[in-house]
Amino acid sequence: MKLNELSPAEGSKSSRKRKGRGVASGLGKTAGKGSKGHRARSGGGVRPGFEGGQMPIHRRLPKRGFTNIFKTSVAIVNVADLKKFESGAVVDEAMLVSAGMAKGRYDAIKLLGKGDIDFPLTVKVNAASKSAIEKIEAAGGKVEVLS
Repeated sequence: MKLNELSPAEGSKSSRKRKGRGVASGLGKTAGKGSKGHRARSGGGVRPGFEGGQMPIHRRLPKRGFTNIFKTSVAIVNVADLKKFESGAVVDEAMLVSAGMAKGRYDAIKLLGKGDIDFPLTVKVNAASKSAIEKIEAAGGKVEVLS
């Protein structure tokens, strides 16, 4: 078998239907759109969710829940994550973002005490748990809680 001998499977290829090219084509005159009506017109058709004038389902269903517009989102950083930094480094928001530890939109960064650390660091965050502060101070570092 050679490349020039290859051909598609029998019946797998068919020419496209040319609409509006005479009655004999099977899609002439109204070109498959029926007679008159909204859908037969240029630009015709209904918007997504339209149910022919019946009250749409998204309006029939009851509204539920509540969205607190004053909610604050907090980016969480664990003590174990701080092992990426060098000993004696000053870790602030910019360093955490560049290291990929604080992603997306957030209002504050909180340090939590999961994991251990064995070298001193100065960490500047908006909030920190007691266990996180104890672990960093035990390693010789310090935590500055920004307001």
